[in-house]
Order: sequence, then structure tokens, then C-alpha cells
Amino acid sequence: MERSVSHATFTIERNYPATPERVFAAFADPTKKRRWFQDEEQAEEGDFEMDFRVSGVEVKHFRGSNGMEFTNHTVYLDIVENRRIVFAYTMSVGATRISSSQSTVELRANGKGTEFIYTEQGAFFEGADGAKMREGGWRLLFDRLEESLVQ
Repeated sequence: MERSVSHATFTIERNYPATPERVFAAFADPTKKRRWFQDEEQAEEGDFEMDFRVSGVEVKHFRGSNGMEFTNHTVYLDIVENRRIVFAYTMSVGATRISSSQSTVELRANGKGTEFIYTEQGAFFEGADGAKMREGGWRLLFDRLEESLVQ
């Protein structure tokens, strides 16, 4: 099989009606993160481990509604409480790695809540979902994040 890789960077910006502390906690607290860190296509959640600290690792296994098994493996690279989270993650389908990304979450207080900026730089390997689908997936997750913040 011929090997290939495509690279892409995308940014998603939101304004959330919650303080930066609440938005940060939605990433830092495993119970809160589990509430929003899954999409409608996820048929079954498997193991979820999270060590939210610099050099800490997060691993999530799940099965999609199509029956495929996915794994996200994340390493936290930089954390500035209530301001910034930088992490690198890989996504695999079964035993096949399909992508590797570095992502930055920036949180800025504004008069009405939090300006949220997510930037991902990704390498998508042969057979991967690609940048457009990945961005779409994050947009859905960030919709769920907003729902969790207003509850």
C-alpha cells in the first residue's frame, strides 16, 4: 500500500456564556469532560483514563455507530490554569493510526463569558477522516461543551 499524509490547520472560535474557570474545568475534570466529549455517532463508550497535568496522558476508547473501534491517545504539553491547554493526540481505528495532531485551547475572559479559540495542526494519514471531517467533529463536540456549560 502506498503511504500518504496530508497536513492541515484549522481554527474554531466560540463565545461561551460561562467564565474561563468553568470552561477550563470542563476540560480538566474527568467527570465534566465525559459529559461533552462524545458525539452522537458514538454508539458505545469504552475505557476513559485522564491525567490532566503537563506530561499527563488521556486515553479514550469507543465504538462508533458503524461498529468501528476508535482510540484517542492524548498527551498534555502545556497547561496554564484558566487560560490555555496545549495537547498532542493521535487517533486510531482499530490498530491503524489515522492521524496525529497538536491542539491549543485558548480561553479569554470577555464581558459576557469566555472567548474560546481552538487551533489544531494535523497530519492525516492514508485512510484518515481528513481535516474537514475532523473540524466538523470538533464543532459538534464544542456544541456539546456549550450545552454542558449552560446546564
